[in-house]
Amino acid sequence: MKGKFLLAIDQGTSSSRTVIYDRDARMVSSAQQEFPQIYPQPGWVEHDPEAIWDSVTAVTRDALQKAGAAARDIAAIGITNQRETTLLWDRETGECVYNAIVWQDRRTAEYCQGLKDQGNEDTVTRKTGLRLDPYFSGTKIAWLLDNVPGVRERAEAGKLAFGTVDCFLLWRLSGGRVHATDATNASRTLLFNIHTQAWDDDLLAMFSIPHSVLPEVRDCAADFGMAVDDCVGGEVPVCGMAGDQQAALIGQAGFEPGMTKSTYGTGCFVVANTGREALHSENQLLTTVAMRMDGEVTYGLEGSVFVAGSAMQWLRDELRIIDAAPDSEEIARRRGVVEDVYVVPAFAGLGAPYWDPDARGAILGLTRGSGRDDIVTATLQSVAFQTCDLIDAMSEDGIKPSVIRVDGGMVANDWFLQFLADVLDIPVERPDNVESTVLGAAYLAGYQAGIVQSPAAIGELWKRDALFEPQMEAAKREQLLSGWSDAVRRVRSDN
Repeated sequence: MKGKFLLAIDQGTSSSRTVIYDRDARMVSSAQQEFPQIYPQPGWVEHDPEAIWDSVTAVTRDALQKAGAAARDIAAIGITNQRETTLLWDRETGECVYNAIVWQDRRTAEYCQGLKDQGNEDTVTRKTGLRLDPYFSGTKIAWLLDNVPGVRERAEAGKLAFGTVDCFLLWRLSGGRVHATDATNASRTLLFNIHTQAWDDDLLAMFSIPHSVLPEVRDCAADFGMAVDDCVGGEVPVCGMAGDQQAALIGQAGFEPGMTKSTYGTGCFVVANTGREALHSENQLLTTVAMRMDGEVTYGLEGSVFVAGSAMQWLRDELRIIDAAPDSEEIARRRGVVEDVYVVPAFAGLGAPYWDPDARGAILGLTRGSGRDDIVTATLQSVAFQTCDLIDAMSEDGIKPSVIRVDGGMVANDWFLQFLADVLDIPVERPDNVESTVLGAAYLAGYQAGIVQSPAAIGELWKRDALFEPQMEAAKREQLLSGWSDAVRRVRSDN
């Protein structure tokens, strides 16, 4: 097998990153670059597609240079990505017809409500495991078709291609030769039947989306063609692809039913492996494709929190009360648990289990004596409270994890993880490699390339860095969670 390294691209909501690993999954080099967020009006979130592509190109070249590696040294490429974010581009030129509409964007809330009023949500949920919510790609595609001049006509003439970010990057990397995605990303579009593993004609008709714009759907570990773009400086096979949360589950070696991980990036996403069963949630969680390997589908139960790490960015960039996200740990240690101030960071509505796109954020319980430390600590606590809402919902659906594996940028904060274990009343495990998402993409590429022999081999590579055991008294936990429930009730749009 040509090449001694694996190259993994992690295209996230606020930054792009490339990591190069050796054949034993040890990091050789990495590079990361933030790119601008675009907020055209309240509730709208966009990215410049060229800024995405330029950042991926820059970090990939940088990582290769740091590793002293060339294309000939790379055995395979894996891609993981912010999910649901939607792009439409011209098949001839490769140019997008509009900015990427980001998963956080809420512009289609009214459209979703109209479809609900027509009685369509049960059909959508039964086929896709999802909800009629602006979060997912289908309504974003419909918006582009109906609101950008000339786009519907071009789409119906077969001149346009749709993709989530993985698909867009693959198109660019392959020089426009490959239009494909994987089953995990397809399962987040509202257009993919997770039971038949195929695009669904009824759903396409519901959203008035022509089949011609859709990519081919492949396994997570598969032949995705050859990267030929200058981005990598030569020909390298693309062998793995998965949405970021599914990639994190793979990176956490979550291959057995019941295994659960929680990722803290821009948002927070809890995914539990439910095995071969597509478990229907009675508690507003999502059923999704956790992975598809060797033609076998593993399903997952997922809860999504829209704001986690981005709440730290809000403290830093908008409120300007911290200089950097790690400052929050020192502040929280100094302040201790806040019992009377609650931050509900519903900047883009509330995700699971509430699904309230019209909810808005609030700080509650302030007194004249409240200060910066209270707000910073309460914001950290809000991420744990939101996670608790998801775990409670999973438990009611019959998935009761005995331990939670965590990853993402926020989990460097020991104070936060201890508080998380306390309010969940469940042990929390942090791996020695907290970048599980990009690692999962590398594993997929390595599996397809024959470097990683089996999922069991991935499990053997997983190592724990720290364990956080619950320490909080039950009465205090209940008091805090009761206050949180009251705070959420106050910001709900149906209040």
